[in-house]
Amino acid sequence: MADLLLGLQWGDEGKGKIVDVLTSKYDIIARFQGGPNAGHTLEFDGIKHVLRTIPSGIFHKNSINIIGNGVVIDPTVFKQEIDGLAKFDIDIKSRLIISRKAHLILPTHRLLDAASEAAKGKAKIGSTLKGIGPTYMDKTGRNGLRVGDIELEDFKERYRALADKHEAMIKFHDVEIQYNLPELEKEFFASIEALRQLTFIDSEQYLHQAQKDGKTILCEGAQGSLLDVDFGTYPFVTSSNTTAAGACTGLGIAPNKIKEVYGIFKAYATRVGSGPFPTELFDEAGATMAKVGNEFGSVTGRQRRCGWLDLVALKYAIRVNGVTQLMMMKGDVLSGFDTLKVATSYKYKGQEIDHLPYNIEPENVQPVYTEFKGWAADLTGLTTFDSLPKELKEYIEFIEKEVEVPITIVSVGPDRKQTILK
Repeated sequence: MADLLLGLQWGDEGKGKIVDVLTSKYDIIARFQGGPNAGHTLEFDGIKHVLRTIPSGIFHKNSINIIGNGVVIDPTVFKQEIDGLAKFDIDIKSRLIISRKAHLILPTHRLLDAASEAAKGKAKIGSTLKGIGPTYMDKTGRNGLRVGDIELEDFKERYRALADKHEAMIKFHDVEIQYNLPELEKEFFASIEALRQLTFIDSEQYLHQAQKDGKTILCEGAQGSLLDVDFGTYPFVTSSNTTAAGACTGLGIAPNKIKEVYGIFKAYATRVGSGPFPTELFDEAGATMAKVGNEFGSVTGRQRRCGWLDLVALKYAIRVNGVTQLMMMKGDVLSGFDTLKVATSYKYKGQEIDHLPYNIEPENVQPVYTEFKGWAADLTGLTTFDSLPKELKEYIEFIEKEVEVPITIVSVGPDRKQTILK
């Protein structure tokens, strides 16, 4: 059987930390979708690590880490990531394996991303410009290059044909994009050679055999459920299925082989880039959350928008994913607020509703809040659930009652030790 871990908001929930905390219980950590726009931050022994493509179990000696077929890989970024891990004495070759069916991000995918976003003007969606959207477009358009193609003799010819097609598309957008493609390609092909040193697998067969052999598997998602291309706040979404179904298509694991679904959420809400955000705060409370929570993208550095916890959206994500256990992150960030608010329903077209409608733009929905008494205690040194402030326990119990799923972990800081099991 396999367990599944994913984010329930707009990403940045703290999935990397929890994967790192849970990894010792699993033989295999398998990333199932997304690209290098997903920065999973882990902190231990006084060092902060940011992983972009590599699964968050890489620091554990006894785990195998798989990059699944649903992931899109930028070889240049990937090589930088591996080079950055060199000083930590990690045997990358024995711990990291890659699905042949994973698609490759070409330099021209990144350029196409920039041209497309620039052409949209004010209507831009807030792309991270990592080439991820265009790569998934080539995947569904049946034009893409995959990791397995690196093993073919005519790989460079295949690359050239697709890159030339991309350059024609960039010209079509009719925007000014400065680039030096030969220089980008030199770096790309050097990174391809580094990629060749790793083991490529047919991951669906590998995982099927692992399950037969009784191995424990943790499927690791990227981004968050509200960024899912089908169930997120479209078009302000990512290009892959970030929900539980994405683990099946992104790894080749059958739905009836998934056991626990761990859903991770922040004690409040954040969002990066454009798109609707019903509980967003534009006052001092929002600024405090951003500052105390260090709400800046681990890969992009972009400041995150902050707001109160939205239970309407959280319930929606829990249902879509079939979540069995919840993990609440960044409870420590809410210390010091006199009053906390939680959105429990929306006013929508003259009615009060408790589900996520088709459009959640500000002109369509207004959150209805329930208020809670805050707490002043510093949580960062606490180690047991019983030691948490009474007000925080009431906050947790209210959420559990509303969403009908237990919260089994409460995080009170970025370090792996600052994790309370309930």
